[in-house]
Amino acid sequence: MSSGSILHHTLTTLGLPSSQISVYFPPKGSNIFDKSTENVITATAPSYIFVLDQGSRKSPPLASHEHTCLVIDHHFASEGGFPENADYVTAYDCPPVATSALLTYNICLPLHPDLEEKISWLCALGTHGDLGSTIKWQPPFPDMTQTFKQYPKKTINDAVALVNAPRRSAAYNVSDAWDAVLSASSPSSTLENEKLKDASLEVRRETERCTHTPPKFSADGSIALLTISSEAQIHPVIATRWAGHLKSGKLEIVMCANEGYLPDLVNFSCRVAKVAKARKGVEKVDIIKKLEGIVEGDADLRERLGESFARGHKEASGGIVGKQEWEELKKLMGIGEAEKKKMVDKAKKEQKGVQKNTLANYFRKSTKV
Repeated sequence: MSSGSILHHTLTTLGLPSSQISVYFPPKGSNIFDKSTENVITATAPSYIFVLDQGSRKSPPLASHEHTCLVIDHHFASEGGFPENADYVTAYDCPPVATSALLTYNICLPLHPDLEEKISWLCALGTHGDLGSTIKWQPPFPDMTQTFKQYPKKTINDAVALVNAPRRSAAYNVSDAWDAVLSASSPSSTLENEKLKDASLEVRRETERCTHTPPKFSADGSIALLTISSEAQIHPVIATRWAGHLKSGKLEIVMCANEGYLPDLVNFSCRVAKVAKARKGVEKVDIIKKLEGIVEGDADLRERLGESFARGHKEASGGIVGKQEWEELKKLMGIGEAEKKKMVDKAKKEQKGVQKNTLANYFRKSTKV
């Protein structure tokens, strides 16, 4: 939303009529690499295609007709992991990783003197939305002191929650958020938008309904899994919440799986547990590497898990997989085995505590004598 609005304002400020700009949001459960997206783009036949914050994946060209394509992104990208014939700007693996909004801001800001007032708060909105409100705006990030004097961080953070809400709702009304952000002159302009507030209320209620799900742990204790069922995209929120609360010396990743978001599929989100965030060097947690490592010994399962498995960032990954494949993945992780072992150990301990010097044993010993 933020990077798209920055680009839209830039193009119109440079003189391009808004009537010549079309915007496409892949529907719920889809992405830009689906055939349906190619069909829509080809039907529109744009000369220039900008792909903003949609993930990085090797694919054929996004449209069958001749076009110029620019990808601006910051998600995990394997070698050659972009659409064919596309140019790209990516911040992946270049810490501190700049968000797509921040990249778009840096590209567009020098293009016109009137842009700063229009797009600086959008840069802050997108960056806080992705990296959180505690981000330190230090070099090489731009100096946003003046922006935060004009627009308090609390206002921007409140706007982040509202703008995120429509895509997390069951209806997935992304266009409501887009209309609100594009038409806003400041972050406070979004705070009274009724559609955003309604979506936010729905998301909060669903989050509260599902957030108390007890976790189960992998056999080695490094992964905690919470399983929920909701048509709302609340699995990333719940994973983030629990990642900050669970405490264990072995814990590395908190995973929330949503079995009700899409029919016959499981959507899951992973976050690095707070207790493991300080690890460095070879001990540093890489969620994508961890997930790939779990299935590296099963080539058939890895193929069936598909291209939407282990996507995103090293610190915040996830995927969309079939339910059968999900059950196989859980088995490989040994989910629930830690709890079973505790129950067995507890039963053995209780059994050891049963009194052995009973009356029957006394007479049995007496008979032997």
